Amino acid sequence: MQDTQAPEAQQTTAHASTATSDPHWERQTLERLAMANLAEQQAARRWKNGFRLAWLVFLVVVAGLLFSRNAPSSDPSQPHTAMVAIKGEIGSEGEASAENVMAAMRSALEDSGSKGLVLLINSPGGSPVQAGMINDEIHRLKKLHNKPVYAVVEESCASAAYYIAAAADSIYVDKASIVGSIGVLMDGFGFTGLMDKLGVERRLMTAGENKGFMDPFSPQTEAQRKHAQAMLNQIHQQFIAVVKQGRGERLKETPDMFSGLFWTGQQAVDMGLADGLGSLDSVARDVVKAEDVIDYSRHENVAERLAKRFGAALGEGAVQAMRRVPGLR
Repeated sequence: MQDTQAPEAQQTTAHASTATSDPHWERQTLERLAMANLAEQQAARRWKNGFRLAWLVFLVVVAGLLFSRNAPSSDPSQPHTAMVAIKGEIGSEGEASAENVMAAMRSALEDSGSKGLVLLINSPGGSPVQAGMINDEIHRLKKLHNKPVYAVVEESCASAAYYIAAAADSIYVDKASIVGSIGVLMDGFGFTGLMDKLGVERRLMTAGENKGFMDPFSPQTEAQRKHAQAMLNQIHQQFIAVVKQGRGERLKETPDMFSGLFWTGQQAVDMGLADGLGSLDSVARDVVKAEDVIDYSRHENVAERLAKRFGAALGEGAVQAMRRVPGLR
């Protein structure tokens, strides 16, 4: 009968013979394990140090941006034209907020070298509250520093943006700029008819009979509509008063001037809504008489953008989408 062995037995015999032939195999195995563990620790340490270095570089860059934020690009003690940009929608958030614009205007007019301030405007409008705050601050700063303030319009100076521009001593536009839109709106949707067709019932509980009158899923009564319209009319009259105060006898008032229509820059000049054609450079050179322009605008830096992206602003868009407030747009 032939003697046979199972594969497991053969492998055991092979290992045993190897161990017998190499008496130092255990030591060599331990050394290899120790070296592998050491290499792994060194790699982990390199990654850790690299990560720390990256964070250090990031913090240095952010700190530099924070400390250099809004620093004038030239010597503010030398004669110059100060400039503050108002771009995009005017609201409590973003670069065109009253907080940012007013702080920039104060810095611009406080510098001894600034001979005048130019508000460089390119905005479709926005919040009447923010615009009103900026308008009031322009009047205050002009009296405080006794320096002129000019508005220069690029593509658009509509609604709340014109509310701001009206406080300037003079307004300059491009012949093709869009100017005006002196009106107020409050927009939204009503879904009550659609809900009836779909058989959906709105269950809204309030304390106060008019608490939910802006709810798009509930019907609006005539009294509620009149209340909202009265609010809009009052804000509109405030807007008109600001324009008349700022432009004075230069206005050539027409029935459509305060209807919410807008006009080209050339038409705005003809109507007295603007004073002439001009750009930032031409106004600095020919009106302020100081060709050097220093930008005092407050711009968002990297740290602020990251904070808005990853911080509390994550849900801000959803919250604002649910709000309905009057807007000068």
